[in-house]
Amino acid sequence: MLSSLDWAIIIGFLLFSLGIGVYSSRTSGTSAKEFFLSGQNMPWWMLGISMVATTFSADTPNLVTDIVRQNGISGNWVWWAFLLTGMLTVFIYARLWRRSGVLTDLEFYELRYSGKAASFLRGFRAFYLGVVFNVLVMATVCLAAIKIGAIMLGFTPLQTILIASIVTVFYSSLGGLRGIIFTDIFQFALAMIGTIGAAYFVVNMPEINGLSNLFAHEAVSGKLNIVPNMAEGELWLSLLIIPLAVQWWASYYPGAEPGGGGYIAQRMLAAKNEDHAVAATFLFNIAHYALRPWPWIIIALASLILFPSITSIQSAFPHVDSSLIKDDIAYPAMLTYLPKGLIGIVLASLIAAFMSTLSTHLNWGASYLTHDLYKRFIRPEANEKQLVTFGRISTGILMALAMIVALFLENAKAAFDIVVLVGAGTGLIFILRWFWWRINAYSEISAMISSFVVAVLLLEYFEAFAAWHLIINVVLTSVVWLVVTYLTRPTVETVLVHFYQKIKPDRLGWKPIADKSSMPEKARGGRSIRLGIMCMILGSILVYSALFFMGYLLMAQWFYFVLFVVVFLISAFLLKRTWSALNR
Repeated sequence: MLSSLDWAIIIGFLLFSLGIGVYSSRTSGTSAKEFFLSGQNMPWWMLGISMVATTFSADTPNLVTDIVRQNGISGNWVWWAFLLTGMLTVFIYARLWRRSGVLTDLEFYELRYSGKAASFLRGFRAFYLGVVFNVLVMATVCLAAIKIGAIMLGFTPLQTILIASIVTVFYSSLGGLRGIIFTDIFQFALAMIGTIGAAYFVVNMPEINGLSNLFAHEAVSGKLNIVPNMAEGELWLSLLIIPLAVQWWASYYPGAEPGGGGYIAQRMLAAKNEDHAVAATFLFNIAHYALRPWPWIIIALASLILFPSITSIQSAFPHVDSSLIKDDIAYPAMLTYLPKGLIGIVLASLIAAFMSTLSTHLNWGASYLTHDLYKRFIRPEANEKQLVTFGRISTGILMALAMIVALFLENAKAAFDIVVLVGAGTGLIFILRWFWWRINAYSEISAMISSFVVAVLLLEYFEAFAAWHLIINVVLTSVVWLVVTYLTRPTVETVLVHFYQKIKPDRLGWKPIADKSSMPEKARGGRSIRLGIMCMILGSILVYSALFFMGYLLMAQWFYFVLFVVVFLISAFLLKRTWSALNR
């Protein structure tokens, strides 16, 4: 049970978050640009921290725990592989997004494509991503809150999401993106303090008795490979090869969209300029992949000692609905061992993670409904005050839908697999549409339909997600959209010329359009793409080596620790030089 001190910490945190929302409301309601993009004058460090806070949701530790308990540390490659997408966004797409000047990434469609197909694509994806896809993601976050509330507070699912959601909707609808970013900074600091504090306490519990005993325990020793063992066959293929070879570029996943997009694009569009957009995205990828995972992993490994099976969790918490007892609930189960004061900080940090993710998704989804549906198709003459009001109403509706869907979910990993599979095959378009003039609106429409239909069929006729499902969807969807691209007319030439002149993509892939443009820099060729890809590779090596040397430091494997420190330093030196050349 929580003490008075724990409740005081939690209530103080909630009041502080509400205060930020009230403070930010003075400017957020002046215009849609201010409400959804905070006036496009935010510095890189605030945006980078906000991105990290958003991706640190209440379900993330649960997801990592589920992965580690089932497949060991190396199972995390199913999301670590998305670093490649992130680094591609840093060094190639961040500048392009900021240069576009759009209010939402869906406005891009009518900048890049033409005709009714472009309008349909913008409107349909506003609903599909802003409501359907977005609500599913928010529901997984709410599911984590439900499990945390059930284990740590004894709340029913409805009690948990009602209490947590009311505060989130209140400050999100009042403060807009500026209020969300301000709150994210405080929430991220609290979340990291809580997570690291919890991991430190858990490791020093008598049942664990230090890191060396943790890693030597028979329930844990077989889970310590950071890279899957080739001898594991199918696991090696599904956990490492497919994520690194296919998944990162082929699948659409919130926060790791190929070519940028979603709330990551929203943060880049809110930056002061292109340089701030690039720096913010770089900071996000370092913090997300290198700094945060290990405290979660440590607690997940420790849970194998205290709760070796799902049955042992059920026995310890008989009051919790059995349908909620999965491997992911082991994370909040471990937190019940924390002492007074610390448990209040940790619970407040989890609430912070919940609120930071949910507030961003609410504002992002509301921006689609407001700017790309309401203003574009329903009421083009709406003034700024009416747009902000509609955005605030949309925020409440999205939250209500997410709460309803959350009551029907059971497992965070299963929801993750569904999201990855449904988005499979569309990623290549999001990467190439900036650099190949021939892609048109019908390419994206056909890819979206094909990916969804194939995913539904696979999920209908096969019991569980498997790596080969992803491959099938990617291959079939890619064939469909390529065929459709060549069977349909290209985008109107004047639109393509305007896009080329505004965005200034490299001439490679745009030669027919570049030849009709009067731009002097069309002779640049593909140099910036080559340098950008080199930076992406070096940046990925830098972050992965940081992730690895911190892990080997914890495990006291000194040879590998020194090896990856050296790799980190070399990649940092080479990245600095290549990045300078790219900027020139």
